[in-house]
Amino acid sequence: MSTVLRLSEKLENLTWAGRIAQQLKEEIDGLLQAGSLSIPKEPGGWWHQYVCPHHHTELTFDSMQVDAADFHCPHGCVIEGEEYHGAWLVFKHQSLARVALQAAAVYAALGEVSYASLSKRLLVEYAEQFPLYPVHPEAQSWMLKGRAFHQALTEAIWSTTLIRAYLLLRDEGVAFAVAEQAAIDAFLGLLAGSMEEYRHILIHERNNAENNYTAWLNASLSCVYAARGEQAALEALIEGQGGFKHHLSIGVKPDQMEFEGSTYYHVFVLRAYLISAEMAQRFGIDLYATTGAEGQSMRGMLEVLADLADDQGALPALHDGPLAREPYAREIAEIAEQGLAIYGIAGLAPVLREAYRQLGAAGGEQLEALLYGSGAAAGVTSPGPRPARLWPDSGFVLGRVAGNPLSFLADFGEHGGSHGHYDKLHLTLMHNAQTLTPDLGMVPYGSSMRKSWFVETASHNTVSLDGLSQAPHEGRCVRYEATESSVYAWLQSTDGYEGCTLNRHLLLTEDWLLDWYQVELAGEEPRSIEWWMHPVVETNAPLQARERDQDDKILGRFLHDTHLHASYMLATQATVFHTVFVQPGDELLAVQTPGDAIDPSKPLTAMLHRRQDRRADFIHIYRSGSRAELTKHSANELVVTVPDHSVSPVRMQLTSEDGLLFT
Repeated sequence: MSTVLRLSEKLENLTWAGRIAQQLKEEIDGLLQAGSLSIPKEPGGWWHQYVCPHHHTELTFDSMQVDAADFHCPHGCVIEGEEYHGAWLVFKHQSLARVALQAAAVYAALGEVSYASLSKRLLVEYAEQFPLYPVHPEAQSWMLKGRAFHQALTEAIWSTTLIRAYLLLRDEGVAFAVAEQAAIDAFLGLLAGSMEEYRHILIHERNNAENNYTAWLNASLSCVYAARGEQAALEALIEGQGGFKHHLSIGVKPDQMEFEGSTYYHVFVLRAYLISAEMAQRFGIDLYATTGAEGQSMRGMLEVLADLADDQGALPALHDGPLAREPYAREIAEIAEQGLAIYGIAGLAPVLREAYRQLGAAGGEQLEALLYGSGAAAGVTSPGPRPARLWPDSGFVLGRVAGNPLSFLADFGEHGGSHGHYDKLHLTLMHNAQTLTPDLGMVPYGSSMRKSWFVETASHNTVSLDGLSQAPHEGRCVRYEATESSVYAWLQSTDGYEGCTLNRHLLLTEDWLLDWYQVELAGEEPRSIEWWMHPVVETNAPLQARERDQDDKILGRFLHDTHLHASYMLATQATVFHTVFVQPGDELLAVQTPGDAIDPSKPLTAMLHRRQDRRADFIHIYRSGSRAELTKHSANELVVTVPDHSVSPVRMQLTSEDGLLFT
């Protein structure tokens, strides 16, 4: 399978390539004028510590700086400390590696020798400095320690960028002096030794070959072997235990999702795979069409992303992973460009456009476009309607019905290991104009809010008991049925709380979405059963505000009789209407919570539907454009109508054997 065009061919065949190369050249010129392209003599730390301890937002990084002693929060905090400087150095080292690759690409595209010289200088200086970095004495005990960084993982990622720059220069005929080549050879040898040692620890000592680390150690070694022309070593890496083919078989589920159930780590591992494939192709080895033992493939992983994205192209933050951040957007752009250029997956066009929007480059003026792009996204105005999807191995279900601007994504699968959240039966509600109730994402791991809020059940759109989080566990999909006019999913959890069964019934029709969440407790004592919803837009519903103590987050009670009628105005002025069936003894509260992971200091208002009982039925319905009504005829019978509308009433019955039956 062929990959994208070489840069010289792009300049000849694609009108946009020259424009982007010129813009990338000007970006480098700005860095040169600022005097910021000097290699730090200190190793980097752990980037996850680059977070404000007060606002829990990521600190700002300016690549124009040569060094920094204080670090700035977007809210004005000025932070000092060695751990922050170490994290800053991670970004600095990574940005310089990117400049080395960018300068090599500018030379390949425009032929200006000074940019080849700049790239070569950065490469040689890093090669000379690398042996001087110690195996990191300050790394945390659980890490595989690197030299240039706390983590060997960060080192592997950084090294692939440098080696790709080196290979691109060689491809363009750039020569290295004897001493320069000797320094690079020494760097490659030392790097290979480290990566091979860490692979052995992960695969053989820790019996953890499926770890996402392994994919990046493989990618780094693939780059080393390509640079040294070691085909036999690369072939052994591809075929051996923990190698490319084995990792694809154990690190990815048969339904094509990365085994941790995290969108972020799915992208992370897929990018490593694509780098390994790029290196293998240099020896005439085609990994692009390789499949795992149960059909896993890079194409399949890319198609998952095209399916998961909302209608704006934004990817959900399932389990650990940011909602949005610049380095992540670059990673998404890199793999989406290749997905379009190599595999022709039109559904990635919105994903790519959204990544570039986040980078402030709506026209794709980025290195990823120049290196990996074919311009295919520009020709895709819309990828067309997308069907409902069930990922049975990973435990996600996506509901879509043609004609209804609403859709949903729900989580019932495995916990996700160290990157999992206590979020079984979480519901993301989407409108084609905006995602209304996203998973709120994850802050950098150095923030205390990682464990105190963002992994917890109450931060998700699901049910908690007595204010406690679920135990780590796996739910199941009892029934899934998708037709042209409806999608029904019955999701169940029995291990989140002892003696508690959670059943969530989701029915999406051409006109509305019904969410019937039923909770049953086996014990004799009533408990506080808490249904959470976290909209990212303001709720328009009558609220009786209350005076609050400083630590009291309850803003007030929503006013209602047998129903609560709420609505949400979205970014395009579209309105989603929300009707809640309220039973005697139910409470409907407005609760102030932290914001999303981009900025937790900007609070959101959650809806808490709460009942003190041994059983609860939380029945909610959503409709775009106007309201849908709920009428309960008996404990397990319900009718949905749309006033002043031609849509026929829908009668449904909830049964213990078949779930929701509807006509």
